[in-house]
Amino acid sequence: MAWWRYYTPKPAREVKGGIKAQSKRGAFATSWWGQRWIHVLESFHIGERLNRGRTYARKGQVMDIQLDKGSVKGMVQGSRTRPYKVEVQFQLLSKTQWRKIVKELSSRFITLAKLLAGEMPEDMEEVFAQAKLSLFPHKLKDLVTNCSCPDWSNPCKHTAAVFYLLAEEFDRDPFLLFKLRGLSREELFDMLGYGSAAALPSPTDRVVFPVSVPEELPLEASSFWGREESLDDLLGEVRLPEVSATLPKRLGTFPFWRGKVPFLEALEPCYVKAASVGMDVFLGLEHRPAAGPAIPEKAPTRLFNKNTGNP
Repeated sequence: MAWWRYYTPKPAREVKGGIKAQSKRGAFATSWWGQRWIHVLESFHIGERLNRGRTYARKGQVMDIQLDKGSVKGMVQGSRTRPYKVEVQFQLLSKTQWRKIVKELSSRFITLAKLLAGEMPEDMEEVFAQAKLSLFPHKLKDLVTNCSCPDWSNPCKHTAAVFYLLAEEFDRDPFLLFKLRGLSREELFDMLGYGSAAALPSPTDRVVFPVSVPEELPLEASSFWGREESLDDLLGEVRLPEVSATLPKRLGTFPFWRGKVPFLEALEPCYVKAASVGMDVFLGLEHRPAAGPAIPEKAPTRLFNKNTGNP
């Protein structure tokens, strides 16, 4: 009987500070493009290794993920002491192929508007199809996967764990789909004519307004600012924000968050508490920190004479 028939799988070593999937049960992705990525993976009929990879992703066995144009590299802790190295290669599109996609995008105004707003349009796959290309891999051979583990299956459960975490990362930033095909978000916008350079008018189109500067600046503060303003006029109405953590919510979740609680869920209570403390400080109210455990008073120290033993 072959030796591998006696092999009993060992449980994976516990990882502290690994990248844990935000979804605890059910589907991994919430966006249509993230769900499409999962559907593509499941259509490859990888088998039980997908389920094991899902478990690895939720337990936090993935220690690190790095994304670059056309490649994903990860470190996944298995049953052995040394983590396994995972690498996934995507098929890069040429500049000529990207020009075809940009040309098709330019003729779809609603699609282009959604894309500029940071959303992946639902007809994006049609855009790629019109250029005789594909946004997602069609078959397993479109992805070149490799793992340093001894498992003969390719992709293995370690690679599958990285796949599932990618689905959640696609939810956060849909432009990563383009980057893995060879074009970053900034480069795409430049090709569409909406980059930072395209937003600036040419030197000949710029209008120069004459600026008059007085010979001497006034020394009085009221004259310098134009008019005397009270403190109430400068500050305006001060009140607690109706929606907390608005800036982090606009920026989105943290990439590959490692905390046990979702990023925004962990950060929002800090904003609520800070706003309340800030309002008390502004109004001049005494803010006392939350009461902690009582500290017993120390007994008074008495000095003794070492020769006589008396105080």
